[in-house]
Order: sequence, then structure tokens, then C-alpha cells
Amino acid sequence: MVAAAAPGEMSASRYGLAVAGLALLAEVVRAARSGSDGVLIDCAAEPVVHAAREVVDVPVVGGLVPALHVAMSLGPRVGLLTTLPSAASVFRQLPAQEGVSGRCRVVMVPSPGGESGFEGGALVRALCAGAEQAVASGEADVLVLSCTGISGAARAVQDYLAGRGPFVPVVDLTGAALMLLESMVRLGVRPSRTAYSPAVAAPGGL
Repeated sequence: MVAAAAPGEMSASRYGLAVAGLALLAEVVRAARSGSDGVLIDCAAEPVVHAAREVVDVPVVGGLVPALHVAMSLGPRVGLLTTLPSAASVFRQLPAQEGVSGRCRVVMVPSPGGESGFEGGALVRALCAGAEQAVASGEADVLVLSCTGISGAARAVQDYLAGRGPFVPVVDLTGAALMLLESMVRLGVRPSRTAYSPAVAAPGGL
């Protein structure tokens, strides 16, 4: 698992993702060369996922797209909960790139403490309230949290909703990504070389 190097608001902005990119690619290459069967870039903004597929011969997945595909198998309308204003446009762009923007909607969740409130429970309460409103208003049938760092809150939000109405699944980002990556490894598949041509210069010096 490779973690994004730029935390918080920075990692959710295009600038922050670009800054982190070279370091992430170097870690991806290091992981593959050390014998890893696959790589998870542990960030819901999916930084350098496509570039990474050009430089290693193992499966590479990011933190969001696997969860979106799981979510779309559970209901037609997917709500992507985020507390970071800087992330909203990034999370609109990713479903569009996957061709599923018509089924995915970004749901902004006001949280005074941002993601830093997770440990004290403030963020979980904010996510629960935002999720309940998204379901009640008909915006979402399935929910996905927009940060792998808080994916552990998925079950708490799901249980909260289950106690107040019909069951609504909340997909764990990291769990979905790891399950997909494991499946790719078991199937013996890796990035297509008609889609991802090998990089001209090996990134050993990144």
C-alpha cells in the first residue's frame, strides 16, 4: 500500500496531488521491484494511478474507483460524502473519467473541524447527518466516504442509517480497493499495454 504524501486539504487539491506525484511514483516502483504482487495508492483522489500503470507490471488501483463500482452494484444513485471544499471538483472529475458521473453525486458535509475531527467523533457525527440528509432527499441510495483515512467510519455511518430507516449501504473505500486488487492478483491480470504503454524512461531515479 502506498500512501499519498500530501495530507489534508493539500492532498485533496490538484496542486497537492501534483506535488505528491513523483514521490508516489517512486514508491510504486520501489514496491513492485521489492516483489509486491500489486499496489494500492491509498488516496481517494487517485493520484498518479494511470501513470503508475505505465511504469510497473503489477495491478495498480486507487482509493475511490473500486468503491464506486461496488456502490453502483448496490443501488442506482451513489452519494460521495466529502467535508473538504477543495476536493469537490476532484471528486466530480473522477466519476466523469470513469463514465459514471450520471450516477454519482458529490455531497458536501459541513464539518468545522474538517477531517481532524474524526478521532473525537465530531466528523463521524457530521458524516451521519450528511448521509441521512442525502438519503432523505433522494440524492443517494448508496454512500461512499471520500477519504481513505476515514474509511473506518463507514460502518458507523451505515449502522446509524440502519437505525433510522431502510438499509442503505456505506462502502468502505480501503476494503473495496484491497478486495479488487487481490482479485486482480488472483486472476493473473495487470495493466493492458495497449492502454498503458511502458514509460520511455524507467522511474528509478524519481
